Amino acid sequence: MAGKTVEVWKSPSCGCCGGWVTHMREAGFQVTVHEVDDVDPVKAQQGVPAPLHSCHTALVDGYVLEGHVPASDVKRLLTERPKARGLSVPGMPQDAPGMDMKTGTPYQTVLFGTADGKATVYARH
Repeated sequence: MAGKTVEVWKSPSCGCCGGWVTHMREAGFQVTVHEVDDVDPVKAQQGVPAPLHSCHTALVDGYVLEGHVPASDVKRLLTERPKARGLSVPGMPQDAPGMDMKTGTPYQTVLFGTADGKATVYARH
């Protein structure tokens, strides 16, 4: 996804968000970081439902990325271009990119903001 810029809003003190930024850069994305004291207004402005919130919010090519979404899921999203608002990895799963705890605990990436208003599982990790 060379040339695609991911714009991220995160807390200046969040190390795992920095880990996710590194993950995205290593996957070939250009990343612009905005460090803010409160990310909630960005989440609200971008239409991220409260149950799908995580620690950081990002935008890429018209889509919202909420939390520790794997770069592989972002690349798939940008290839398939579903009619949706974006992807979320709700909460802070231990094994998601940037968290990197290597516990073997599964987690899901969720597609949200579709025409029917339902969030659906986009990928299982």
